[in-house]
Amino acid sequence: MLTGEVRNKVDKIWSDIWAGGISNPLTVIEQLTYLMFIRSLDEKELENESFEALSGEVMAKIFPQDEEGQELRWSKFKTKDARIIYDIVGTKVFPFIKAMNGTNMTAFSRYMQDAMFLVPTPQVLQKMITGLDELYEHDIKNLDMQGDLYEYMLGKLASAGQNGQFRTPKHIRDLMVHLLAPTPNDKIVDPACGTAGFLVSSAEYIREKYESEMTSEQWEHFSGEMFSGYDTDRTMLRLSTMNLMLHSISQPNIDYVDSVSRQNNTASAYDIVLANPPFTGTVDAESINDNLRTVTDTKKTELLFVALFLRILRKGGRCACIVPDGVLFGSTKAHKSLRKELVEKHQLQAVISLPSGVFKPYAGVSTAILLFTKTGAGGTDKVWFYDMKADGYSLDDKRSPIEANDIPDIIARYHKLEGEADRLPTEQSFLVDKSAIEANVYDLSINRYKEVVYRKVEYDKPEVIMARLDELNLDIVSKMEELRGVLGE
Repeated sequence: MLTGEVRNKVDKIWSDIWAGGISNPLTVIEQLTYLMFIRSLDEKELENESFEALSGEVMAKIFPQDEEGQELRWSKFKTKDARIIYDIVGTKVFPFIKAMNGTNMTAFSRYMQDAMFLVPTPQVLQKMITGLDELYEHDIKNLDMQGDLYEYMLGKLASAGQNGQFRTPKHIRDLMVHLLAPTPNDKIVDPACGTAGFLVSSAEYIREKYESEMTSEQWEHFSGEMFSGYDTDRTMLRLSTMNLMLHSISQPNIDYVDSVSRQNNTASAYDIVLANPPFTGTVDAESINDNLRTVTDTKKTELLFVALFLRILRKGGRCACIVPDGVLFGSTKAHKSLRKELVEKHQLQAVISLPSGVFKPYAGVSTAILLFTKTGAGGTDKVWFYDMKADGYSLDDKRSPIEANDIPDIIARYHKLEGEADRLPTEQSFLVDKSAIEANVYDLSINRYKEVVYRKVEYDKPEVIMARLDELNLDIVSKMEELRGVLGE
């Protein structure tokens, strides 16, 4: 976790850039990310040179070995005059990193091709470089915090995007990853990946649980094909590839794909789907893949994406996705057919109702997490419902840390569902038989099954209340007379 001091320094860099004329948070993050990446290249080169000096083994070089090539290194230009730095970064370093992978069409090289250097003045660039360098050299030196630093910056994207997509808070992503518990052999995808937050949380979980026992084949899988992400926003794709690279995932499968369109025919390819697909958006009916419409005939993205998750999972593959409440109880034919598909043809395991402020300040929409396994042959017996009241943060726009937090309880109860068998529908979590869900036309809203306990309140009889009011009136008249006497009226 970043300390308050580090956060303050990041905020100071952010303010300097803002004052310099870049007001779009996405642009600020992009420009900072380029600089972090440029610095990381030099760090890697320094490591290679050190290893080469100690071992005698010749290492491949990142930067050209001539004088002009060495000028491109962070450690060589960072102390120069602001105007010289600006010229070097803008006209030499930036073109170098855009072309550094040559014809090797990795996700990074693909989405760096249309990247632009937009820092407005030499003075702003110098402040950014000085601020970042101080952080790396003093505050997070020798600490594996580059990912945390980047995560904090991404947290400043405080506005919802078009078509209802918005960033999922890290602790909610981590909750969903802990519920699915991916392994080093899984293939994980987010078909609406944004900044690749779910993939980063998955990578962190796998490193935390399995790092010491992973084989070389599993590490190779980890650095590449384990993680896939799709989006239709090239800025997001660029941010996601850089985000993953800064978390040591060098060859992710990040691609420009309209996931629910006819151009995407991926099927039965992944073990894990983690996603917070765009809500409230609609797509061109002509472009929707026909096999999604056989599950739910609609243009609503939140329904089409759930149908997509079922298609792209392998049999036995698992999904944790966030859906707006309307998916749980919507009365259209498309809503009902999707819920019936989940319950009757696959194994729906859990519905976790999230508090409505969990996505503030982006949006106040009510949402839930669906957890299911693709079977193609049914398997739903009982569905676990949990009514989440608190996520460790206040539910207003400030989202200040608070003590109340249901997340550890959700993870513990979900992984021991046998202990839930005797819970009553009046409690915070409980199991519901498939037959009850079927009888309610596959309504998955927790309020349909939760029983509210009403307490009887005894009030005094009316004549007693009236007598008490008379006493109060007499007391008021008495006090008023007393006050008039004091005033001499």
